[in-house]
Amino acid sequence: MTEVRNNWTKEEIAEIYNTPLLDLIYQAATIHRENKDYAEVQISSLISIKTGGCPEDCAYCPQAARYNTGVNVHAILPKEEVVAAAEKAKAGGASRLCMGAAWREVRDNKDFDKVIDMVKAVNELDMEVCCTLGMLTESQAQRLADAGLYAYNHNLDTSEEDYKRIISTRTYDERLQTLHNVRKAKISVCSGGIIGLGETVEDRISMLKTLSNLPQHPESVPINALVPVKGTPLADQAKVSVWDMVRMVATARIVMPKTVVRLSAGRTEMTTVEQAFCFMAGANSIFAGDKLLTTPNPSFDTDMAMFEILGLKPREAFKNGRPKALQQEVVAE
Repeated sequence: MTEVRNNWTKEEIAEIYNTPLLDLIYQAATIHRENKDYAEVQISSLISIKTGGCPEDCAYCPQAARYNTGVNVHAILPKEEVVAAAEKAKAGGASRLCMGAAWREVRDNKDFDKVIDMVKAVNELDMEVCCTLGMLTESQAQRLADAGLYAYNHNLDTSEEDYKRIISTRTYDERLQTLHNVRKAKISVCSGGIIGLGETVEDRISMLKTLSNLPQHPESVPINALVPVKGTPLADQAKVSVWDMVRMVATARIVMPKTVVRLSAGRTEMTTVEQAFCFMAGANSIFAGDKLLTTPNPSFDTDMAMFEILGLKPREAFKNGRPKALQQEVVAE
């Protein structure tokens, strides 16, 4: 079996990334097939529980209050609406629901209390629950863990060197601190990035180095292709090549062999054949449903048809075990 390492150098990752494409796909596919469940793909659904009005200046994001992108701002959704969305996602084949809020950081207020209630309610549907709410303190991460949160998403977006070009309203170190707080609370970590921001290949390699050299690899690494949105500073960025996506997926698979590599934003622009290359290169998770927060996404039916063609099957919830708090509840029953 491939060794799990946390001491990759930029030179080693660059050599992998720049391998001739078919050789790279073969190497990644070989590592992927060391896992007997390589044909399993986790289906996750993403719902925006609080949309727009964010005070940050992420150059790619249509939810930033300072950009005029046509996004309708709405306050936090009622729990019943979130549970209904979770039930619909589960019926469509999803085993994980991710709830996103357009916040810079979590605040200890009534809205956070509502999120805690949502986490508990979706847990009762026997789905993995993920949140992406911005920066978290240790105590907030622990509250989420106690409610049964399975995963927390907090992307690095790009390399540390390129970061200030994309975001000025929080630091790279603050992102890493949130990941540390999540890990300390024994919540699984979901963290990846976006390509097509105008970054260099070296930036992509540097980001993968940061992720793969964390004390413990993220359980989930989303690879996003920028979806340019009119009104944002990156509105005129050229579409990223699908082969760049394949290279990122394959390199992530090789340097983080046990991690779930998530094919995320940008799938609407990809054909079934292009997505097939990504699955072969090691992607084993997708977001399904009509929207990714505010951008379009393939429907469940479209994805199920693709799974049928490619011989893929949805991964069940809690394949890697349940959160500790939830385990205790199950034992008590």
